[in-house]
Amino acid sequence: MFSVRKNICVLSLAAAVMFTFPAAARPAPSGIVIDARTGEVLVSKNPNAVHHPASLTKLMTLYITFEALEKGLIKMDDELPVSAAAANRSPSRLGLKAGGKIKVETAIDALIVKSANDCATVLAEGLGYSEARFAEKMTEVAKALGMKNTVFKNASGLPNSKQVTTARDMATLAAAVYFHFPQYYDLFARREFSYEGKTYYTHNHLLKNFEGADGMKTGYIASAGFNIVTSAQRDGERVIAVTMGHNTQEERDRTVARLMEQGFNKLAANRSLEATATYVKLENSDFLLDSVRENEKKSDDAAETKNRPDAIWAVQIGAFSNYAKARVYAQKIRRRYENLNSRNAKVEPAENNAIIVYRSKLVNLTKNDAQKICKDLQKENKSCMVMPMNGNVQLTMAEK
Repeated sequence: MFSVRKNICVLSLAAAVMFTFPAAARPAPSGIVIDARTGEVLVSKNPNAVHHPASLTKLMTLYITFEALEKGLIKMDDELPVSAAAANRSPSRLGLKAGGKIKVETAIDALIVKSANDCATVLAEGLGYSEARFAEKMTEVAKALGMKNTVFKNASGLPNSKQVTTARDMATLAAAVYFHFPQYYDLFARREFSYEGKTYYTHNHLLKNFEGADGMKTGYIASAGFNIVTSAQRDGERVIAVTMGHNTQEERDRTVARLMEQGFNKLAANRSLEATATYVKLENSDFLLDSVRENEKKSDDAAETKNRPDAIWAVQIGAFSNYAKARVYAQKIRRRYENLNSRNAKVEPAENNAIIVYRSKLVNLTKNDAQKICKDLQKENKSCMVMPMNGNVQLTMAEK
């Protein structure tokens, strides 16, 4: 039996406010689109409305599974035992038999393509001793990632009145999967897989019908409606979109396609604006200001202009449980760039329930420099997140 508990800090769960609602009273559909590179919200509608996640839950089960793989706790070809509880899970399921075994790789494929509830329980029990304990860990990890309104109660998304999330939280999770585990991200683009002579096909029709779509997960239970987390890439830009609470699959798919188109259109408009951006000289420092932002709020007060938070950017490059490690890593990355001095490296403590996480950052950058540094790191499969220094974007990176 393998345990993520060996490698993820045990957090003391604070008493959480639980949200419950019957199917007839579920909230109106909500949605959000973010720029995957920066975390900027491009489009949103009721992004903080509380919904049941349904099978979007499996994204967190996969996140923890990927972490276990990366840390060597398990391997893709390991075989995990199938308990009676796993075998008896409600559909959708792969049809595993109690007492049998299944490879980790097959279970992952079944979660992504088939959304197999029995395989979700197999992974939960293999990594957390019991599904209930694994669900506690899922919630702890969610809080550490900044998912403020999410509580997990099982690994699959099967109905539980206390299992809740929001579109914003799910976008945060999707970005975490993308940035923290790029080596596994292409698995979400799989349209089919075969097991014991039978071929299963994805429920994510955007993979076929939307230009550039390459993941991630759909979900449905009666109390949740039809949900989806998806991502797409065009012209070097990537968006992540979430919509929840729809009455039909067709309505959900139309909505998320429209949201992603709006996201790409806004990114294209931003690129056009950046091409005509102006530099304003302020006390020996050049601050890049979007011309549109200038036109929206003209001011003769130079000090006010200088202190605008959207003119100063940072790159979050890691998060550690130890301050010294966070500082050493920040300085190590900083030294790779000749134009940066020691003051550009920063360690920012952040409390997550009962523990402190130390975030390594490079700060006081232009947007262009911040994006260049992050692109350099991503080429080496290193995690990073570009963000304005006003704190609107916060995503804790996996511990190195």
